[in-house]
Amino acid sequence: MLPREIIAVGSLVLRPPVEADAPAIRAACDDPLTARRLPLIPSPYTLEDAHAYVRRAEAVWESGGAEFTITEDGRYAGSAGVTPLTPHGSARVEHVIAPEARGRGVAGAVARGLTEWLLDHGVERVELEAEMEDLPALRAAYRAGFREEGRRRGAKALRDGRRVDLVTFARLARDGGEPVEQALPFFDGGFERGELGDRVVRLTPLAAEDAADFHRMLGDPGVARFGVGPAASLEDDERRCRATGYLWLSGQRIELAVRDAAGGAFAGHLQLINGMPAFGEAMLGYSLLPEFRGRGLMTRAVRLLSDWAFARTSLHRLVAGTDAANTASQSVLERAGFVREGVRREFFPQPDGRRTDEVSWLRLRPKRAISS
Repeated sequence: MLPREIIAVGSLVLRPPVEADAPAIRAACDDPLTARRLPLIPSPYTLEDAHAYVRRAEAVWESGGAEFTITEDGRYAGSAGVTPLTPHGSARVEHVIAPEARGRGVAGAVARGLTEWLLDHGVERVELEAEMEDLPALRAAYRAGFREEGRRRGAKALRDGRRVDLVTFARLARDGGEPVEQALPFFDGGFERGELGDRVVRLTPLAAEDAADFHRMLGDPGVARFGVGPAASLEDDERRCRATGYLWLSGQRIELAVRDAAGGAFAGHLQLINGMPAFGEAMLGYSLLPEFRGRGLMTRAVRLLSDWAFARTSLHRLVAGTDAANTASQSVLERAGFVREGVRREFFPQPDGRRTDEVSWLRLRPKRAISS
């Protein structure tokens, strides 16, 4: 059994919930964002639902788990819970942050403080799950020193029936608990508002709204000719677009929509794959819709992203590989400051069983560039 203690986490206090918390709990759980993230709670969420939660909290404590009200300066800031310990000595932590307390690091502080309290009481493994599209929850897990362990595909059903992936995290008693730093920072302005661009082209995070154009681009014969692997469905491509924030935040890769600056139309796709972080090397890949070719958009896009990468990350090498027959792609890289590094013979598999050569391209960090 976990002891019924009051936990201080900086300016936050975690204590068992009481009936007087019910109005604040109702307001927080009736918030649209909370209702979206917690599809199993009633919506609308009533005062009686809040009182029922407080009563259930007592049973959670008696079953070996824990339920807390989070307060700051005496005001309700959210709720947090711990599942009963498994026979193997592990528990899962969960939290709901009130709307007025969001955006101030409360979730990360609560996850860290509650986890360290559990570890101090002999728990060997603390688990946490976050929806793949819930960037604040993912960020809180990284800041609390949790290590990512994988994705559970389609593990959660939203109110509208759409299924989403859950990212699983854990902290072990032997882990140091240091915050996981973001290897690939977001553009200035953050994930939702940040972008790169000039008067001709704009680079924005690939979004679900781009899925139809993205799918059409990949199906274009000029793009498909140099593609690798089976064609994806529109549903698969939408899931890929929805994963953009998670992939970026976790340091795996940056997925961007290339847009015509004049009207904002989707023109193509550009990605930076952080495939060899220990060596400071990342790979660029890109494609363009046929109606936007021949205007220099991709050359500008590749140059913008490359310049940003050297200015804002520790990357030392940017590489790209092109089919030997893809002279248009090679021209893009050459104009963007890349140099030909070599040829890998019979690298790309073809549908007819043949293999074609890859021309490798490289751009090194300029001597004057300093990572911030």
